[in-house]
Amino acid sequence: MLELNKSGTDRSDPGRLPAQDPGPDAAPDPRPAGASPSTGPDASAGRVPLRPYLIAGAILCALYFLYSYFQYARFGSPSWDLGIFEQEVRAYAGFDAPVVDIKGPGYLILGDHFSPIVALLAPLYWIWPSAESLLFAQAALFALGAVIVGRTTQQILGGRSGLCVTVAYGLSWGIQEAVKADFHEIAFAVPLLALVCRALLLKRYTAALLWSLPLVLAKEDLGATVAVVGFLLFVYGRRLQGALLAAFGVAAFVVTLVVLIPAASSAGRYDYWTKIDKNGEQDVSMLDSVLGVLNSSVKIEMLVFLIGITAFMALRSPLTLLIVPTLGWRLLSQDSNHWGMVWHYSAILMPVLFLALADGVRRSRGSHRPWLASYAKVAVPVAAAIAVAMTQHLPLRDLLRPETYRTDDARSQAARAALDAIPAGSRVETDITLMAHLTSDRTVYWVGGAPGTAPDIVAINLDFGWSRPIQDPVAYAEQLHPEARYRLKHRGGSFVVMERTTPEPDRIPGVRGD
Repeated sequence: MLELNKSGTDRSDPGRLPAQDPGPDAAPDPRPAGASPSTGPDASAGRVPLRPYLIAGAILCALYFLYSYFQYARFGSPSWDLGIFEQEVRAYAGFDAPVVDIKGPGYLILGDHFSPIVALLAPLYWIWPSAESLLFAQAALFALGAVIVGRTTQQILGGRSGLCVTVAYGLSWGIQEAVKADFHEIAFAVPLLALVCRALLLKRYTAALLWSLPLVLAKEDLGATVAVVGFLLFVYGRRLQGALLAAFGVAAFVVTLVVLIPAASSAGRYDYWTKIDKNGEQDVSMLDSVLGVLNSSVKIEMLVFLIGITAFMALRSPLTLLIVPTLGWRLLSQDSNHWGMVWHYSAILMPVLFLALADGVRRSRGSHRPWLASYAKVAVPVAAAIAVAMTQHLPLRDLLRPETYRTDDARSQAARAALDAIPAGSRVETDITLMAHLTSDRTVYWVGGAPGTAPDIVAINLDFGWSRPIQDPVAYAEQLHPEARYRLKHRGGSFVVMERTTPEPDRIPGVRGD
């Protein structure tokens, strides 16, 4: 992936482009007249060794996967997303349409989020047909981002800054929380955005354009981010490329949300508009959404920590504009899950912010303001220290706890016994606890989300956190599916498995052409 960024055919003419002007803070060039301009950190790009960053990336990949694997092995998935994405990848691996029954029988997932780039995981799934393969892929993609970010930083700043930024990025809260949240499609966007920012910083503008194009296949909202890349190219002097890329980004954003997703959705619309214009059942005007972008301390905390992890140096770089589209929809959303520092939503911001840190330090080193020039000298190690200090409150801290590696506790043993009671190839309705462990070789529905299907098995964790305790599991299964009758097949710990005793219906929603 790095080869495109090695191209030397896209270098700008000598001199600075308008958006790269050092501004009033910059000191005069100390080089004597006639000195070669190729003696700075930028010129050493080809001489920065790759091996240390590959080693650092391998270590980070191992840490990410280790955390994900043991969370999975302890039946600790925090949401249904891992099961959803495995169903999608399993469909692609079988050359089928990406139907995700967890979202509803026969549900075409491209009508929910537009992320066809996930199909690239199909070859890995052929080799390793398990949710664990997705967790490994995400760990590798996040670690690849660290390699790109760290090595680019050293090319720009020199010294040991690259390894410091590799640590700061690798331990950043945005990446760690995304690892905890299991697999998501944004894993592909992380290294792509790192490559886009790398190309912009190294003045390889055609590479920046080309690396940004696949982003529109990673998530429907990233077309807006591509448009901002086009804007930066425009102000950097590549006006035609920038204008065309910005137009492409806007067009991709609009077409995806207005045409492609509604065409694939059974509801004929993009459902997530309601995250902005509805708060529960109450309508919210766009003006109220805009006025309320900072109406929560959770939002303000997130913004402070986003910039704070770069020792606030990212504010000195125009690259920071690339985080605006993602932050925009999150702050406009009425869903509090989008506001804070948890889940996976901030992962795609991390490569942008840490390369903006490198750019900000470069811009500040020659400042006429002595305090800023002095601070630029220590900003990188400060950012690394912040990341290390914050880790004591973040997911990877769990790797230092012995209980993290224990998968033989009573709960895990009971869960595995329940899995053994569910035949391969069966249609299963279940909750989050067992879901991602079933999707590789069963048809899986979300509990309560598959009316009329009369699944072969209903398997539930009584301790899942139901709004009302389930006193009679068999009666609960028959309440969900009055068209069928069930009997208790297995019970161990908090896990209950019930099997259907009546014949399978002739017509099953989402199956056999229904």
